[in-house]
Amino acid sequence: MRFRPCIDLHQGKVKQIVGGTLSDGETAALHTNFEAAAAADWFARLYRRDGLDGGHVIQLGPGNETAARSALAAYPGGLQLGGGVTLDNAVDWLDAGAAAVIVTSWVFHDGSVDEARLDRLRRRIGAHRLVLDLSCRRRDNDYYIVTNRWQTFTRERVNPALLDRLADACGEYLIHAVDVEGKCQGIETDLVALLGRWAGRPITYAGGIRSEADIRAIAELGRGAIDFTVGSALDIFGGSGLRYADLARRYGPIESSA
Repeated sequence: MRFRPCIDLHQGKVKQIVGGTLSDGETAALHTNFEAAAAADWFARLYRRDGLDGGHVIQLGPGNETAARSALAAYPGGLQLGGGVTLDNAVDWLDAGAAAVIVTSWVFHDGSVDEARLDRLRRRIGAHRLVLDLSCRRRDNDYYIVTNRWQTFTRERVNPALLDRLADACGEYLIHAVDVEGKCQGIETDLVALLGRWAGRPITYAGGIRSEADIRAIAELGRGAIDFTVGSALDIFGGSGLRYADLARRYGPIESSA
């Protein structure tokens, strides 16, 4: 179980946003918890100093490419890049220093995974450099993958059958619990328990983490196999629930190799 750091970018700035309020149009509904004074590459250098690899640079909409490239250049091979990734630009992002690209919307068509598209992307860059973002929202007691800034429900449910079906096409999964993302009100325990019952590719969970108690719950429900990322509760993002230095020490490279 490892701590995976993040750099969420919106309009070129490092921000923490309540996930469910993000949309294609800029409206008053957008809820921003935090906007950093430091640039994206500052956070990348911090993670590089502390040996935290496998973190995520996520572009939340357009206008973030320059900031994303600066972060990747500051920590080449240490960060994954998501947001707007397609077959046409995936190699460019890898060449810019991304360890892997994170993809959701591009591999979906008409509410389902487009396996032909997914296979073309896998063959172009290799499954080991592809992370599938299966971020989801709850509906009718199931977790459905959402695309297009997390606003569009697909027909695909996150369950062991789906994880098995897609496992050969990717190196790992990233799963945001969108309904609690950015709210610091606790994790989606049912989702974490569901993920903990599956053994296959590495999984990183994000959403709602507010305290050490939530991290302990992920460890228990996920059987020690699910990594995690923390946003708004972290002190470097203006939060008061968790200290970055503590997580880097407890769940960083030394801890994870023990």
